[in-house]
Amino acid sequence: MAATRLIAMHMNKGKSIQQCLKDRTDYAQNPEKTDGGILVSSYECDPKLVEEQFALAKREYQHNTGRENNNDVIAYQIRQAFKPGEITPEEANRIGYETAMRWTKGRHAFIVATHVDKAHIHNHIIYNSTNLDCNRKFRDFHLSGIALQKVSDIVCLEYGLSVITPRKPSERSKRIVYPQRKSYREEIRESIDICMEQKPKSMEELIKLLQEMGYEIKRGKYVSLKGRDQKKFLRMRSLGAGYREEDLEKVFSGESAFTPDPKQQRTDENVYVKPKPKVDMLLDIQAMIAKGKGPGYERWAKVHNIKQMAQTLLFLEEHGLRDYDELAEKAYHQLFQDQGCLRRISQERL
Repeated sequence: MAATRLIAMHMNKGKSIQQCLKDRTDYAQNPEKTDGGILVSSYECDPKLVEEQFALAKREYQHNTGRENNNDVIAYQIRQAFKPGEITPEEANRIGYETAMRWTKGRHAFIVATHVDKAHIHNHIIYNSTNLDCNRKFRDFHLSGIALQKVSDIVCLEYGLSVITPRKPSERSKRIVYPQRKSYREEIRESIDICMEQKPKSMEELIKLLQEMGYEIKRGKYVSLKGRDQKKFLRMRSLGAGYREEDLEKVFSGESAFTPDPKQQRTDENVYVKPKPKVDMLLDIQAMIAKGKGPGYERWAKVHNIKQMAQTLLFLEEHGLRDYDELAEKAYHQLFQDQGCLRRISQERL
């Protein structure tokens, strides 16, 4: 199995074509990565003189065609990475050579350098953008990366290797699962929880324990804290119920008990519950038009009625009501239950 990528290699400012090519080819042929240079092969060029030969072909192209080198793409690189443990370095180099030969159709000089410095063996294939006849250039085209992957897959199958099975975006798994980051206030609350386990008798003792944990304390009208990674001080009064100065003072005086979990301090008044949408009655559009409503109101009323009908269908679907008789029976029983509740309430009041 091999993953491929096609990369256009551009000119660097302040450097000649030959210098830019040498930087890229030297990295690809690094002896520390290619087993002392053994895992380097080439086609129609000498790996030791590849940058000079590529540059000479470009000068010849300019002489033959009379065209200036306005495009700054001097070469192309194919990165071909294999599944760990599935292939040997020698096989990887042969597959890279065959892939490059089929991709360029033998019209461009190239080198293949196989790197073995990482767990996954991979090829760096660099081919000249100018062809061997020095009269044309390779032009990247739309979806060339997909075409290159197809060529690589065919070669891999011929060598008995697996290929990457394409998957739909909905079937792909995320590469990285980011851990949920705690806010600075949550970290301070956890530190206070740890300090309160040591049973401090006053705010001064609590602050001293927090300082020992590495917190900076700023006193003023309010007490503020700053941890090692924090850029700004945070006031204790912003930590929430149970962790404010006045709440902690009550704990030290014995008026209340300290509860570590801040979620237990929430009250019903602080929790917002989104009201469920009510199924409203449909509007009589014709009656409203007869009263003098304009075309704008008619359009709004039609949309309103469609929304209400959709909510009704959703309500029936959620409660499993698919038959009119079943709906009528449940409504009948609900009516009697409501009447019974009303009688009990009236009797209790009497």
